[in-house]
Amino acid sequence: MMKKYFSILIAWCMTFTGSVFAGTPERALSLKARVGYSIGGTAPIGIPATIRSIEAFRLTPSLMVGVDVNVPLHDHWGLLTGLHIENKAMDTEVTTKGYRMEVVKGDSKIEGLFTGHVQQDVTQWMLTLPVMATYELCQKVTLKAGPYLSLLVDKDFSGIASDGYLRQGTPTGPRVNMGNKKGEWATYDFSDDMRRLQMGVAVGADWQLHPHLGLSADLNWGLTGIFKSDFKTVEQTLYPIYGILGVFWRF
Repeated sequence: MMKKYFSILIAWCMTFTGSVFAGTPERALSLKARVGYSIGGTAPIGIPATIRSIEAFRLTPSLMVGVDVNVPLHDHWGLLTGLHIENKAMDTEVTTKGYRMEVVKGDSKIEGLFTGHVQQDVTQWMLTLPVMATYELCQKVTLKAGPYLSLLVDKDFSGIASDGYLRQGTPTGPRVNMGNKKGEWATYDFSDDMRRLQMGVAVGADWQLHPHLGLSADLNWGLTGIFKSDFKTVEQTLYPIYGILGVFWRF
């Protein structure tokens, strides 16, 4: 599947840059191919009281590749757009108390307030279109900021609830115990409830090391939660917030 999207990226970039070059002098454009690694998570703004502690946070294959075109507008200012293929993933373990969950245990689906250990895997492969204003701070440093739109092409939000219990419905509802072995724990999967389209804002900087090679640092902050508006199982709105460290090649 990823080969398909790489082909789409290459075709789009050839079409876009070709049309831009047709109407703009070549020396006026800056074309950059990028690769980066994302570090961050999908989380609420502020840790809720129902999440008592973060037990583990493991690095994931959160890669980004893409191509950007920067068109100068006036003096130091410019406009950047492009297309990125990226994965915003997360692998965490937390301890909860009274955290609202909908889980599957055996052949039964149950919903209520869970106290115990939660392991969570999030995967979001997406095509991202940035539209950013750029400012050339000096010959080697360019600042950039603006909105982005992402289309998810593969998504997963699933995990395991173990080492605890779930009170069905209310804090005093029937208690369902969950152990730490397969067959004793419960699972959950909210992948179908995730949004296909995400919007956010990004800020960053490019540092040109020499005429072709450079380093970049960016922060992407999602403004739309990752779940559809009618999804109520997870009470808090979860936002994808990721920093991206990368390198680029300027053509």
